[in-house]
Amino acid sequence: MNNALIDYRRSLNLLGFALCAALLGAAAYLEHIQGMEPCPLCILQRVAFAGLGVVLLIAGLHAPRSAAARVYAVLAVAVSAIGVGLSWRHLWLQSLPPDQVPACGPGLGYMMDTLPLMDVLGRVLSGSGECAEVDRVLGVSIPAWTLLAFVVAAVAAVAVNWPARRR
Repeated sequence: MNNALIDYRRSLNLLGFALCAALLGAAAYLEHIQGMEPCPLCILQRVAFAGLGVVLLIAGLHAPRSAAARVYAVLAVAVSAIGVGLSWRHLWLQSLPPDQVPACGPGLGYMMDTLPLMDVLGRVLSGSGECAEVDRVLGVSIPAWTLLAFVVAAVAAVAVNWPARRR
């Protein structure tokens, strides 16, 4: 494999990492400057973006050849799939009629301090009232933006890290 292709792959993986960092920065801006309080599902989506960023950062620093590059593609798709699932669940909760929205529960910090991790994940994924609130950026709900970002990231990670077979 030629070095130009390896450098190209490295650059694109590092760009993907930078985009994940920028999305996390945008989330922090919306929370701390705009006052949009994140619900537990929002926080888990941030964790998924952080995980995806770590995968892309390691892929960029490692600059692997074909077989190892495929491992990074699979890891990025796996983390993105988790993010897609979280975003999809969040969108579903937001689509519920008001009488079907689950009651608000305790905050994520309190649950993490008092409950086992699997119980926390179960409660967060079952949703709560604050997850059904719709905050929009440019007219689109935030979970819809994150869903789009996870899908694009997965496709890009495969395009960058899954080299074509030689004939």
